Amino acid sequence: MPTITDSEFGEITVTRRALASRVSLRIAPNGRIRITMPLHAPLASAKLLVKQSRRSIHQLITEQQGDFPYGTPQQIGKSHNLLVEQGAPAIKTVRTTIIVSVTDEQDFTDPMFQQSIRDHVVKALRKEAKSYLPRRLKFLAEQHGFHYDKTRLTHSSSRWGSCSSNGTISLNIALMNLPFELLDYVLIHELCHTRQMNHSQAFWHEVAAIDPHYKRHRDALKKYTPHV
Repeated sequence: MPTITDSEFGEITVTRRALASRVSLRIAPNGRIRITMPLHAPLASAKLLVKQSRRSIHQLITEQQGDFPYGTPQQIGKSHNLLVEQGAPAIKTVRTTIIVSVTDEQDFTDPMFQQSIRDHVVKALRKEAKSYLPRRLKFLAEQHGFHYDKTRLTHSSSRWGSCSSNGTISLNIALMNLPFELLDYVLIHELCHTRQMNHSQAFWHEVAAIDPHYKRHRDALKKYTPHV
């Protein structure tokens, strides 16, 4: 079975079929791009289709990730990457790369397989979060005169963060997937709860004093999910 290699999408499988009347493209269940083409069509036509369809391909990949998020190569946190390659089914983490080896028949929608990948993703995000979030929270607190009792890291919550009445600030490890300016917005938001345990006008005044663009950041945050 011939393949072509694209600098952006990696290895793409090409299948020639007698009944195919045109060159077409789809995303296979394992997250890889597959192209079907007539028997005598030149391989260059497959490369041209990819070149002309990059926006559509990204949209197809995004739609597929909505069903099973860990099916295509992607960045995990700030320093880790998820890599999908051909091979006997296996999942392992090598330094900062989570390597998912699959066959063409592998079903990425299988809950057990997704959970196995997620376990590696959680470990990677927790490692990054443990190294970065407490230090960054402490820095912002000292810079702006906030006081809190301790920091707790979580990944089971549907929230980015929370602040308890006893001064414990809980932070979701999925924060490591956010752009730094949105990550800081969440930390500032929770620090402000140490002074205002509500979302009153006084609370938002505290936030605005540190992050004048908090409304823009609050809206941008809605495009991301705290679920890992």
